[in-house]
Amino acid sequence: MPTIQTANPAGPPNNGGPIDWFKKFMAILAVINLLLVGFDSSYIPLRDIYFQQIPSVVIAYDKIKGIEPHPETEKYLATVHQLTLELQQPESSLQTPQVENLLESLRHESEGMLKENPFLAAGKFGTFAKIQRRMRQHLDTEYASEAFQEFWTSSYLSSHKLSDELKFFQSQINPLIASNYFRNINEIGQFVDNFWRIDIFFIGLFGLEFLLRTFFMHRRITGLRWIDAMWRRWYDVLLFLPFWRGLRVIPVAVRLQQSELMNFERILVQMTHEPAAKLADRLSRFVMVRFINQAQDSIREGTAAQSLLNPQPAIDLNNVNEIEVITDRLLELTIYKVLPQIKPELEAVLHHSIEGAFKDSAIYQSLKAFPGFGNFPREFTEQMASNLAQTTVTVLESSYADVEGRLLFDRLSQEFNQAFRKALGDQQTQEEIQLLLTDFLEELKLNYVVKSSQSDPEATLAEMENLFQSEVPPSLPSLQ
Repeated sequence: MPTIQTANPAGPPNNGGPIDWFKKFMAILAVINLLLVGFDSSYIPLRDIYFQQIPSVVIAYDKIKGIEPHPETEKYLATVHQLTLELQQPESSLQTPQVENLLESLRHESEGMLKENPFLAAGKFGTFAKIQRRMRQHLDTEYASEAFQEFWTSSYLSSHKLSDELKFFQSQINPLIASNYFRNINEIGQFVDNFWRIDIFFIGLFGLEFLLRTFFMHRRITGLRWIDAMWRRWYDVLLFLPFWRGLRVIPVAVRLQQSELMNFERILVQMTHEPAAKLADRLSRFVMVRFINQAQDSIREGTAAQSLLNPQPAIDLNNVNEIEVITDRLLELTIYKVLPQIKPELEAVLHHSIEGAFKDSAIYQSLKAFPGFGNFPREFTEQMASNLAQTTVTVLESSYADVEGRLLFDRLSQEFNQAFRKALGDQQTQEEIQLLLTDFLEELKLNYVVKSSQSDPEATLAEMENLFQSEVPPSLPSLQ
């Protein structure tokens, strides 16, 4: 299996280079595309606001969404406009045949509008209800149909100030009716939406960039297949999917972070603080319990003892027996470093042992009655202990440095291992040790794993972040 070699992370940064500027450029394009997607997704719900504040945008973008003025409401507003123009003529009045015909036509169209509800197809239930409510309140009637029928009469308009009534309709009712629209349906029964004509440019660009980026990644990293490079950049696929466009926020955020145009690290840390603490706490307890359970199973089944007594050949990476090297190193440290430092303590132990053994001997009891032998044991044992300690250290140093002595040490180690394994091979001894180890692990699980659930994982995570901050060099940004 080929090995995967990655670039040296400690290499010189490419800040300001062509690749860095290309990343920033593509990140800005991704942001622009996401803003267009957001505008397109919000256009229908916010069309009334755009219609009132920036009507030029509505005129242009209605074509993209397949929106046309509704013929019924457009005809109604055209009749109102014609009536307004007729009333503005100097010789015209409410009693002229032209005005009477227009008022009759408006009463008829109002009745048809209330019955057929042309706002239904656009989903503008609120707008239709607001029109009816305003007309009822203005004419103080119970039903909207009565309000419209009364409003478009010469008797009502002549009994009220005509300019005020027309101003009310133009400011309160006309914009609501004008906001209605008709949306075309395509061959498969869906609303016409030509946003793809704008989005296709970004889809093609990001799709091509994805292929080139992953291809060069595959060529740059030895052993990395092209398909594996694509899996590494899976989130970029969301940029050129023609559906689920809202998910493009994920690759856009990643690109902004990678291009260093924005830093979301602090936001992510705060957003994931509590979930990360809970997850880390559960995961650490799961790992600990699983490790203890596996160790208990290994002990109960005897596989641990079997691997100790009859070790099987294992994979060797460097043709070095690490256990022997470690043992040799420990022996070397013990002989050349530890023993010379503890020589006084070793002399004291030997002196105490030799003095005690000599005083208990029959020879000392016989010589104790002779004059001059009172201090003999202390002087004798001190000298003997000093010589014995010095001799022990010297012998061990010379033996360990000598080739033949080294072989004797190795033979002693092998004989010790064999004797130790043979002693452990006793069935009763194994059962006793297995029982003790199993009980010890169970106590460890109960005392530490269960107790850990009582601690606050968020406090632990906060402590970890504080420790991390204290260890971060001043030149590097911290998580917080």
